[in-house]
Amino acid sequence: MTKLQWSRALAALILLLPLAFSCQGDEKFRFPSVELLRVPPGAQLSLDEAAASGDWQTLENSSPNFGYSRDTTWFRFDVPAESQIDLLEITYSQLDHIAFYLIANGELAETFTTGDRYPFTQRPILNRHFLFPFSSETSDNRQILLEVRTTGTLQVPMVLWNTQAFFEHASVEEQLHAVYYGILISVIFFNLFVFIALREHVYLLYVLSTLGYLLLIGNLNGTAFHLIWPGNPELQNRATLFTVPLAVMFTLLFSRSFLRLKQTGPLLNRIVLGFVTLNAAMVIITGLIDYNSAIRLTVAIAIPSTLLLTIIGPLQWVRRNPQAGYYTIASGALSLGSAITAANKYGLLPNNFITTYGMEIGSALEAILLALALAARLYQERQDKVKAREAELAAMTARRSAELKLIESALHNSLTGLPNRASFEMQANDLIRQAPDTRHGIVVIHLNNLKSVTKTLGHQNSDRILELAARSLNAITRELPGIISLGQHNGRNFFVACLDPETFACVVDASISENARRSVLSALEAIRSPIDYLGMQVPLNAQLGVAVSPIHGADATSLIRRAVIAEGSDRAQERGIAYYKLSRDSFSAGRLTMASELQKALANNELKLYLQPKLNLATGQIAGLEALIRWPERNPSVGADEIIMLAEQTGLIKPLTRWALEQSLQLRNCLLENGQRFKLSVNISPNNLREPDFPLFVKRLMSAHPQHGGAIIFEITETSMMQDPVNALKALNSLTNAGIPVSIDDFGSGYSSLSYIKQLPASEIKIDRSLITDLATREEDRVIVQTTIDMCHSLGYLVVAEGVEDEATANLLKGMGCDMIQGYLLSRPLPLEKMLTWLTDRHEAASMQRAPG
Repeated sequence: MTKLQWSRALAALILLLPLAFSCQGDEKFRFPSVELLRVPPGAQLSLDEAAASGDWQTLENSSPNFGYSRDTTWFRFDVPAESQIDLLEITYSQLDHIAFYLIANGELAETFTTGDRYPFTQRPILNRHFLFPFSSETSDNRQILLEVRTTGTLQVPMVLWNTQAFFEHASVEEQLHAVYYGILISVIFFNLFVFIALREHVYLLYVLSTLGYLLLIGNLNGTAFHLIWPGNPELQNRATLFTVPLAVMFTLLFSRSFLRLKQTGPLLNRIVLGFVTLNAAMVIITGLIDYNSAIRLTVAIAIPSTLLLTIIGPLQWVRRNPQAGYYTIASGALSLGSAITAANKYGLLPNNFITTYGMEIGSALEAILLALALAARLYQERQDKVKAREAELAAMTARRSAELKLIESALHNSLTGLPNRASFEMQANDLIRQAPDTRHGIVVIHLNNLKSVTKTLGHQNSDRILELAARSLNAITRELPGIISLGQHNGRNFFVACLDPETFACVVDASISENARRSVLSALEAIRSPIDYLGMQVPLNAQLGVAVSPIHGADATSLIRRAVIAEGSDRAQERGIAYYKLSRDSFSAGRLTMASELQKALANNELKLYLQPKLNLATGQIAGLEALIRWPERNPSVGADEIIMLAEQTGLIKPLTRWALEQSLQLRNCLLENGQRFKLSVNISPNNLREPDFPLFVKRLMSAHPQHGGAIIFEITETSMMQDPVNALKALNSLTNAGIPVSIDDFGSGYSSLSYIKQLPASEIKIDRSLITDLATREEDRVIVQTTIDMCHSLGYLVVAEGVEDEATANLLKGMGCDMIQGYLLSRPLPLEKMLTWLTDRHEAASMQRAPG
């Protein structure tokens, strides 16, 4: 045993030792001389007859023990004159019948009848011992007579008390008993949990053995009668008979299993099984014979059984059974305690602390020591298994070491140490095959500026920068929600693979990543940050493309190809990241077909402009409309973003934008004819700003329709202007000079600087819907939006919030000072006729509200 284990066992023993002093050293009053009268079975004496008998004998002490006797025994003694004495305690709880008589001045003053054959509630004081209170009046002529009869062992340990002193003593004693019960209950539950976890029956047998001793002790000292079945005296007596053989039987079975007697000692194993059979038979026999015979027979079998338990340990220890050392000490303590208690019941040993509490001390020590032994056994078995496994793994490692080194070298990039393309495709295919229902996202990261860095700094420095970039990407993606590990190599955990010198890739659980948008944006910013090299901030201009299985492909090759297509898209250039969409894939057959259909739709005027209103929060009036492109005849339907992207990829954006501007002017003519003088916003593609003749076309168009001067607003996305900021600024200034108001759309979704924004000739800022969607629930969004509104106002811009869908968000924006809102809270985009109806209905509703009641 370790020092810690010995110290725990010693601590438990020290906790039990004070029981000796609390039980034997707290008698507050000298007990008077006691006289004894024994009446043979069958004979009955009344109180007067007993008092007048001439057969009284002097008792040598106040704790008589007559063993198993059927005699009726009378005790007589004078109550000392001390006024503090007012309570008699009989500390043995296994007595069938006790009659208490207090004689004062020759008259019967008080009488009580109780015993464990009577309901517990019949006791004068509800306590596991027998307590008899009486008057504390000072008198020199008070005498107590006791009539005691029992079918078990006849012992009547008596103590005179002052009531207050007794309960102070009893409180300490009950606390120490609680410590004992706590030890056994803790051991029971601990080993029960171990059994449930390991399913090894030795732990269950130990639980049953300890539980048996716990119930046995509880029955012997009266605790079970007091707390569990106070209204059933017969059950109390029978429970004692049953628990003795059951506790011994389970202890024998545990010993047999713990010491592995079937393998280590076949003869001892047969002897133990024989005693198990005897104790099992006693469980049945005790229910058929009288109590006195049953308890004698039970104890008679229990004594050799416990002695056998004591002998088994040393015999196995001699044979070098590794578990026998613990067991010998533990069973020795239990057997000695049980034998002492049994001998006390037979009257062979007098009543004292050791004989009274021998079984409790022994069982507590046995429980602690065997719990430690089981823990040591569990640890040893685990160590043996670990060593065996380690030996097996060592052999496998030695056999495959060279092979693994070759495989690892073939699957990793020699410069960065990351998994290479072959390794990545293999692992990605395995992931898709093993979890086909999971949405695996393939993320491709391309370093657009690496070739320029190589030309500037040379290949050696470029390689070093590439190594630093690889480490940085691996560290950043490690923290990405939903990231899937690509394995380990040379002590490194990999989350990124190197597809080629400029391109990296990783795999994520798309469902998890999509629900952690802010973490993804933070990672994107970190990936796009410059690399610190020799004091220089080297920009690599990373762009990301994402393809998700199974919608974009069922194998790694297809997903990588489509992620690369997404990475090379204009959307990735604008935002730094783009998801693959078939509608944006100009390399697919379906995309080419759709491009042809779009060209025909434009020629046949199948496209439409729908209108969505903007509300002035200060006045509550509609402040303008935005024209949004739709393709109503297309089945399946195509979103506005896809139409614009397809047009940009196929070169149709130029005629599409000119068509949209001409249609917008016609729409406003219709609006004017219906008395609606709203400004109309039209989205302009960044490609249009790069057209040399675009400003001239706009000027000519507006000159042909002077009634719309200043009423057509061009909306330009923040990110689109950053693709070519110099030319974009030049084009916008030209449009502004022509009288075209400019609005910055999707503000907050890009990376433009304030120094650039303040140069733009814009009159309006539209906050991106990504900042508005969770405004009512996210404090950080409210801070960002409030700051944006204040900043824009300070620069002289009007502020429009897009994507407003509920009153709570609208009220928050109004309180923040936002000028206008746009979104489904007001209306979805509608064709002209329906928008006119919507405007009329809103006007009429407002007029009714203003009308006097």
